[in-house]
Amino acid sequence: AAARLAAEQEVENLSGLSPNPEKDIFVVRENRTTCLMAEFAAKFIVPYDVWASNYVDLITEQADIPLSRGAEMKGKCGTNESELELSWLEQAYTLKLFFLKEGHNTSRGPEAFWRLSRIQFTYDTSERTYFKDAVSPGKHTASSHRLSALVTPAGKSYECQAQQTISLISSDHQKSVQLLLSEVRLQPFDITADFVFSEEHKCPVDQREQLEETLPLILGLILGLVIVITLGIYHIHHKLTASQVQIPRDRSQYKHMG
Repeated sequence: AAARLAAEQEVENLSGLSPNPEKDIFVVRENRTTCLMAEFAAKFIVPYDVWASNYVDLITEQADIPLSRGAEMKGKCGTNESELELSWLEQAYTLKLFFLKEGHNTSRGPEAFWRLSRIQFTYDTSERTYFKDAVSPGKHTASSHRLSALVTPAGKSYECQAQQTISLISSDHQKSVQLLLSEVRLQPFDITADFVFSEEHKCPVDQREQLEETLPLILGLILGLVIVITLGIYHIHHKLTASQVQIPRDRSQYKHMG
């Protein structure tokens, strides 16, 4: 059964199709149907200890670790739970994303949403590409705590071009690891067309930026409309007053009236 399940599942790293070298694309397919799609740029900011020049005190350095384009991937799709696992640099770094779909009662009645419910990032400070002279090098795990991120109505994909920061707590003396996500398009449930995202649900930051971009245009159109209406009223008023009999201001001309 396990062999049959593995044969029916396909995972694809399509990052090479993105014109942005920092953006990755991942697809999970089961029974020849896309069940999870993810596009995003990701980077981790990881603090770690090194010896000071006196070799007595410790100082904190910072490693900036991008998600590699050559990442290996695994995935699992379910009705209410889905997972995406990525690893790179010979398993030195592993990122696991857990998604959950659930229902809520709202003022409009019961509604279903999905969200990013948990993140787990494993890193090895003995890896020398990003960690230089780390004290007590070894593997550590940074995890989210009661995470509820990327909340999206069921049946829709999540989209956010703006950068988002998610904090993770590391097993390395409870240090705070930052995950920076940007250019995100993600859907872990209810994909109806193969390799095609469903209608997007934009994040609040993108919605605000879109409003800031369109607001000057809307205000300009309203101002232009007000000017046109004002000119129209003036033109009508001018025609009406011009057609009325004008009373002479010079009283000597009154005798000619009547």
